Amino acid sequence: MATLDTNAGLQLQADRIFLRKRLVAFSIPALILAYLTYVFFAFNIPDVIEKANGDNARALVADTYSHKVHVTRDNRNAAVTVAIEGEKKGRYPEGTSPEWVSLGDTTVIDLGEGHIVTFGPETITYDVPGYGLIKATPTRAQGVIQEYPTDEIPAWVNASKNRMAVTTEAGRLTVTRNRSEVFRYFGGWELFFFTLDSPYHGLSIGEVLSRALTGEAGAIVSDFWNNAMWRHGDVAWAIGETILMAFLGTFGAAVVALPFSFLAAKNFTPLLTVRFAMRRFFDFVRGVDGLVWTIILTRAFGLGPLTGALAILITDTGSFGKMFSEALENVDKKQIEGIRSTGAKPLQRYRFGVIPQITPILLSQVLYYLESNTRSATVIGAITGGGIGLLLTQAIITQKDWEEVTYYIVLVVLMVMFMDWVSGWLRGRLIGTAEDKH
Repeated sequence: MATLDTNAGLQLQADRIFLRKRLVAFSIPALILAYLTYVFFAFNIPDVIEKANGDNARALVADTYSHKVHVTRDNRNAAVTVAIEGEKKGRYPEGTSPEWVSLGDTTVIDLGEGHIVTFGPETITYDVPGYGLIKATPTRAQGVIQEYPTDEIPAWVNASKNRMAVTTEAGRLTVTRNRSEVFRYFGGWELFFFTLDSPYHGLSIGEVLSRALTGEAGAIVSDFWNNAMWRHGDVAWAIGETILMAFLGTFGAAVVALPFSFLAAKNFTPLLTVRFAMRRFFDFVRGVDGLVWTIILTRAFGLGPLTGALAILITDTGSFGKMFSEALENVDKKQIEGIRSTGAKPLQRYRFGVIPQITPILLSQVLYYLESNTRSATVIGAITGGGIGLLLTQAIITQKDWEEVTYYIVLVVLMVMFMDWVSGWLRGRLIGTAEDKH
């Protein structure tokens, strides 16, 4: 009977354990599902989905890898201008235009595949293949008078009393009282190397190289470097500022944190109050995010890359102080005692018995933070007004030249990859690799 009671008790205990495990196995997914449901409604996801605009998303994506050529007519004086991305810096000289635009009293714009837009003296027309001729006549009193070949206006036409916008796969026509504008997409980043006023614009790579070999290399580099639309010289300077912010902030923090970390290590500072105060100081400067320090320092010192470097320095001082003090608490005391036996003074014991032990850890951490801060300096630069972050923010705010945003993002990624390679190379040279140690 005792054996049967024992077996029954063990069986009951086992059943309870399995029941508890089954409840845990079901409760965790249920909690996750409940949390995701809460997030779905708390963040108003249905409203976000409803407001999402696929056309805007497609236009944004198209702008990242292509450019637009704008043909603009001032309805008040019939003056027609042609400009790449609608900018004055990309405007065609007066009286000139690309081959698909025929200037004159009546300007004819061939958008390809039968799509023809005509700027007449009074009426603007758009001949859409498969649909017919759309007419728009801008007037002062009656707004934009519109005529369509069908009674029902198609979905790809946005019409109101004072505005008409026709969007097709070939391009876009917009007509208002004061202005009529056509833009057409082309693949690639136009004028990336040379602007329209450069003698090297439109030349093939072979022709440019040929001129470079005949003594025009300096002029070619100057035209590229001083490109008014892409500002390659300013971008290179901004990249240098960003790297400099990361370098000064990271290594400045390491220099400041190293001596203070001795005060936070219990095997070097026996006084509890000193260790407590130093560790709380590290927690404070590390606990406040770098962007918050950036805003505070901007109010105190103004805009500039130095402010960004100081923000990185303050934040990383707390991080380095914590990591360095932990490394110091794990040093081998035998090496220190060996240096002490030679009659070395305390500073000498630290220099030759402690620093060599923690140097690989310190360098590894500092180089990792240098790589990470290169990316962070981009965001900080957007606030402090320095580096590539400022140019990126300006390009995003304008919301018209998204190919420039793509350009800056590509440069930031390449910069981070370069710093990753540099930190890896330095780590190998200063610390050595795993193969070197075997």
